[in-house]
Amino acid sequence: MTLPKIAFDQEAVSHFSEAIEKEWLVCNGLGGYASSTILGINTRKYHGLLVAALHPPGDRAVCLSKLDEDVFVGNNVYRFGANEFANSVYPQGYVFLNEFSVTPFPTFVYQVGDIRLSKTVFTLKNKNAVSVIYRVSNNNGSTAKLRIYPMLTCRHFHTVVNRRKNPLEFTQKSSDEESETVFQYPTAATILCRPTEGEFQEKTNWVDGLFYRVEAARGEASSDDCFQPGFFEFSVSAEEEKEFAVNAAVNVDGQAAREALDSVGETIDEVHLSFNRELAGRSGSLGNFYGLHPEVSAVDWLNWILLAADSFVVNDAAGKTAVIAGYHWFEPWGRDTFISLPGLLLVSGRFSEARDILQTCNQYCRNGLIPNFVADESGEPAYNTVDGTLWYVNAVLQYVKYTGDYAFVQKMLWDNLQAVIDLHERGTSFGIRLDGDGLLMHGPRLTWMDAEVNGEAVTPRAGKAVEIQALWYNALRTVQLLAFKFGLEALSERYAAMANRANVSFNAKFWNRKGECLFDVLEAEGADASVRPNQVFAVSLDFAILDKARWQRVVDAVNCELVTPCGLRTLSPNDPKFVGKYVGGRANRDQAYHNGTVWPWLLGPFITACLKTGGYEERSRELILQKLVLPFFTVGIRQAGLGTLSEIHDSDPPYTPRGCISQAWSVAEPLRAYVEDVLLVKPRFASV
Repeated sequence: MTLPKIAFDQEAVSHFSEAIEKEWLVCNGLGGYASSTILGINTRKYHGLLVAALHPPGDRAVCLSKLDEDVFVGNNVYRFGANEFANSVYPQGYVFLNEFSVTPFPTFVYQVGDIRLSKTVFTLKNKNAVSVIYRVSNNNGSTAKLRIYPMLTCRHFHTVVNRRKNPLEFTQKSSDEESETVFQYPTAATILCRPTEGEFQEKTNWVDGLFYRVEAARGEASSDDCFQPGFFEFSVSAEEEKEFAVNAAVNVDGQAAREALDSVGETIDEVHLSFNRELAGRSGSLGNFYGLHPEVSAVDWLNWILLAADSFVVNDAAGKTAVIAGYHWFEPWGRDTFISLPGLLLVSGRFSEARDILQTCNQYCRNGLIPNFVADESGEPAYNTVDGTLWYVNAVLQYVKYTGDYAFVQKMLWDNLQAVIDLHERGTSFGIRLDGDGLLMHGPRLTWMDAEVNGEAVTPRAGKAVEIQALWYNALRTVQLLAFKFGLEALSERYAAMANRANVSFNAKFWNRKGECLFDVLEAEGADASVRPNQVFAVSLDFAILDKARWQRVVDAVNCELVTPCGLRTLSPNDPKFVGKYVGGRANRDQAYHNGTVWPWLLGPFITACLKTGGYEERSRELILQKLVLPFFTVGIRQAGLGTLSEIHDSDPPYTPRGCISQAWSVAEPLRAYVEDVLLVKPRFASV
């Protein structure tokens, strides 16, 4: 299987203001990654060559910030590194950048005079390790010397270092083979750096005041200090081409770090074997998808989306599967996991991993709720959502549609699924309870629109939110189906009666005759008529709560006011609360987060709703493909995060990508809709 490629030539990389906004990301399957810009300038505190999940998939720390290179030829020094400070960029090695490509690993190619240098970065699957392969061509008449300077730090990736206020203490050990740096945060950990040849020269230095422009624009801490322990030096004779690598690994256990480093290889040939294994692994994952779906044509944009989907699926310290909600800063979140699970795992046939996630999350079920988050540090689950649990029930439904594995659901999940319904009916935490009309009540800031400013919810949506009713009805029909499959006919009939009651109440109370669409929330003081995308779930879910006669009007309302080329707006531009740009400090950004900001993941349910309403006619599917799917995917993968899709976008042209550069549900839901609804590759047991 041919791996996809995105490349930028010398002309493209010469446009600094545009190139500096393009980022690359390579993940390691543990929650760690390597990431920077195509110019080699770190613009975020989250950028780093080795960002390790010290306790996978959490406790992520920036350990090796980057490697900068100097080439000495005679009396000339060419500095290929590049770093930004508050008032300058130094060095400006990007001026020598001849090409940047990612295939799927990033490669930088520099050219100055008769010296050509390329560097390729790759990570190892399930290892906190990174390798950088260098190829130097010296067509000069003199011997060239290359010095590579590691820039080390030891900080949680949400923080920055001011060494004068909070100094980092490094203990350094070095030999001809390796440089070993031990740091304390929060417990002793070890970074190992080892070249395949060359010598390490100790020359300690601090690089102070590195400036992260993206963090400054976000109102976050943006000045950082890094430690340089010295440099690795290599000689390249005249008219010689030479390859070598610098490998690095980190772990709280020094021996584990050494084992990770050893797995990369000590010689350049061994490193190439590791590189080829990583390429083969990615190629194999693509081959598995197309083998499962021979009717699907392999194209570059789809290959990128499939590779991006794989990057969110990680292993924790116990080897259990988890889903990272987004890179760089999100951790595993319940709501995001369950929404993303079909697109990340089910459409690609990764059923055992999906089963693993469902069973793991099921073990945390308390008081009828599945947690939305489990804290890194304490391991304590947070039950602060009304929809997360209902999305979990939907994920179970999608799982049986793809697998027909009712035995697993009955044995491992069924007791808690019943408890979810029973405790929601009687009443559980956060004011979540069944009202007399059969619809689900809940408190504020419990839906996916959960931003707050100064402790106040921006979109509280307390009462009866439209998508919560849609999910509740879908959950009732799901357990009705399961109870029937398990021979529990009386219980199945009880769930059916609850669903019927919810259906009647919903259609009587939620229809906005004036707007010809659905109310967003039924509140104590009345109905909220804000035009938001949440109403689309009343059509898109398998068991649609909205009467079919009204589906088209909901689709039309959403299409008219909310649809953009990169997702759905979270609020109509005609609303006085609308904020179209997600910029500024956190308070400003949170005001816009769900009040106009575009979310790509919503394209998935919108596409489903459109085609479901139209009966999946071939003409409709082709129109969706040409007008929405292809522009969204082909443009999106070349914007902020190369080969992946951003968390959010501004509401109006040019629809600037914002937030995380790689978001799980931004990839998963449009991918699911493309496969299931546009290509009509339905789950094997979809008729359940």
